Amino acid sequence: MVAKRYIVYAGLALVAVTGVVGVLVFSQLHQKTRQQIKGDQRVPGIGTPKQKKSIAHLYFADKDNIFLISEERTLSHTEDPTNFSRKIIEALINGPSEGLARTIPVDTSLRALYITETGICYVDLSAEVKEKHPGGVQSELLTLYSIVNSLVLNIPDIQVVKILIDGQETMTLAGHIDLQEPVKANMLLIR
Repeated sequence: MVAKRYIVYAGLALVAVTGVVGVLVFSQLHQKTRQQIKGDQRVPGIGTPKQKKSIAHLYFADKDNIFLISEERTLSHTEDPTNFSRKIIEALINGPSEGLARTIPVDTSLRALYITETGICYVDLSAEVKEKHPGGVQSELLTLYSIVNSLVLNIPDIQVVKILIDGQETMTLAGHIDLQEPVKANMLLIR
């Protein structure tokens, strides 16, 4: 009788220990999964981040290539400011809808985009942005501030923008404007 009681107690203890271990393992897996989800990155089996739509003011060149003019767009993005920033740059690369001129050369692609805790947004564009750029001081200014103004004026987390080309720092985009330091928005070019 005593032996049966010990077997029952041992069985109950084993069930309890197994339950505790299972809870700990599940907790660790859940914590790792939460750490892996950043921005709009997805972990298989977890689902997709919730999308929302926001109005963004994208800055394109006027028909005379002198000023930037805002074009209002509704963009679908996640809550993550990095995701929204990527959507803005992709929309700039795709060009304006009507009546304005593109500021980023055709075939340019966004390689990467990062926002630091201090408000610096690093935008890494493909080499086409430099290789296919039409050149000239005004055109270079409009390309730079099309990107910078569109990000800084739409994303509160971004204070300045640093342009990279093919993952590398560059002195200029087309030989005129210094890109060695992060750039603030320029409201003087907007009409």
